[in-house]
Amino acid sequence: MKLYYTPGACSLAAHIILNETGLPHSLEQVDLKTKQTASGQDYLKINPRGAVPALEIAPGTVLTQNVAVLTYIGQQSDHAAFHPAPDSIEFFRLLEAIGFCEDVHGAFGALFAPELPDVMRERLLANVTRRLKQAEVLLEAGGNGHLLPAGFTQADALMAVILSWAGPLGIDLSAYPRASALRDAVLARPAAQKARREEGLD
Repeated sequence: MKLYYTPGACSLAAHIILNETGLPHSLEQVDLKTKQTASGQDYLKINPRGAVPALEIAPGTVLTQNVAVLTYIGQQSDHAAFHPAPDSIEFFRLLEAIGFCEDVHGAFGALFAPELPDVMRERLLANVTRRLKQAEVLLEAGGNGHLLPAGFTQADALMAVILSWAGPLGIDLSAYPRASALRDAVLARPAAQKARREEGLD
């Protein structure tokens, strides 16, 4: 497998999960502004939507979108929490949790737009607050510090990466202690620390 990533972007979640599983993989960095890969490829020929992550699972076969990429990696691993049986409620709860992370992703990601008017920024921050409150409620209900009863899963990795953007975006997470604790716990895992080093973030 080859993971196409941009340092610190949501593709970091797939990178963390690849490290957690120990599955063999390679990495190729993508410049999202120029849509070029580190080896000089036109990234739009790999993923026409131009976003990361993209995961090449066989020559010419590429998966995109976090829900597909993270689920696929989990299905190849021997980590039970990462690959619940495809016909089980646990499998659909995993997809549901990753989907919720993508809701949070959309709320945070909108704030990266350049030169946002103050009025628009306030509206976007209100959506971030709504999603953070939802995350806090989910974590409180779960009671185990994770988004799912199985413990650490792909959804936690994705949520932690998204929450790591709070600092650069000027978002205060002090009102969301469970979400903050999830972020810190995930990013302290050896697989996450290794991924961050490999992406030049630490």
